[in-house]
Amino acid sequence: MNWDQWFTDRVHEREDAGLRRILKPRGAHDEVIDLAGNDYLGLSVHPDVRRAAADAALTWGAGSGASRLVTGTLELHRELEQELADFTGWPAALAMSTGYHANLSVVAALVGKGDLVVSDGHIHASLIDAARLARAEIVVVPHNDAAAVDAALAAGMAGRPDRRALVLAESIYSVLGDAAPLSALAEIAERHGALLVVDEAHGLGVVGDGGRGLTHLSDLAGHPHVVLTVTLSKAMGAQGGVLLGPASFREHLVNTARPFIFDTALAPASTAGALAALRHLRANPALPLTIRTRVDALADQLDVEAPAGAVLSVPMPSPQVAVAAQAACLDEGIRVGCFRPPSVPDGISRLRITTNAGVPETAWARAADVLAKVVEDHR
Repeated sequence: MNWDQWFTDRVHEREDAGLRRILKPRGAHDEVIDLAGNDYLGLSVHPDVRRAAADAALTWGAGSGASRLVTGTLELHRELEQELADFTGWPAALAMSTGYHANLSVVAALVGKGDLVVSDGHIHASLIDAARLARAEIVVVPHNDAAAVDAALAAGMAGRPDRRALVLAESIYSVLGDAAPLSALAEIAERHGALLVVDEAHGLGVVGDGGRGLTHLSDLAGHPHVVLTVTLSKAMGAQGGVLLGPASFREHLVNTARPFIFDTALAPASTAGALAALRHLRANPALPLTIRTRVDALADQLDVEAPAGAVLSVPMPSPQVAVAAQAACLDEGIRVGCFRPPSVPDGISRLRITTNAGVPETAWARAADVLAKVVEDHR
């Protein structure tokens, strides 16, 4: 086979379908208003966060130097884990290099061949991959359908009381921006002896008391049938992932989660940056309210439903139109995201607009006006 020709043919197919992705580097001093990334609170560029990251690199070095179980566990990791667990209301936390690794770890360490995973139809790709790698039986249920979860667990656990079962959900879904029925899912999981795994990537720092997340708001922190994953690369403005649950859960992960055991530990700069961001959020608990105010107003201006979190999803007629609308925004100095199949679970191409509390008010107002015009022109 001519592999170069095969690669080229696949690129052309994606180009013709309006689905080609291109890596577009940005400069350090890019003046475009960024409403495409996930820096919801603008903390990645906050002076305190930058300084903490820089100081950590100077103190500890550019990398952690090893896996956590060798010599890679730093005092910084312990501080971050303790403070994040305290902030979110969980007994213990375990930090790792990415949110993707956190999701791989929790599923791989808890279920295997012969076990059951009940997964929401809109779950993140990292949890989909995790379930597949675990080799458990996977049942995908319709999005946010608690009754379907109940039925899947009832069927899968019938006559098998010792079978391990996980329910996978996000607190706030990244494409549609809607919230999961966490209280109902936790009750169902408990009734069937299952464990609810909540990916709080888009809830931490955005919703709940001072940004503690939807799980905390739902009074599920510390629930015996719930564990939590979070990412440090969104509202925390850094990089990494963290798993939260009881101390026994943390101990089990340290000894069994292969994505944690065999990966180099989270770098000092990212660890310290996330810790500084967390401390800034604790000192400024009203910061998430800026997101709520802005996203509600923008949703009204664009005539779409307001999301539960920070990401506003605007449906477009086709992948090609979505790309054209994204380009039109960039021409006006506004960068927005563009979701196209297969990234969108419902197959509908969308503009993905991130509400950023760190954008100055005048710049935000201008961006909102540009978005309103572009969306009107391309609907």
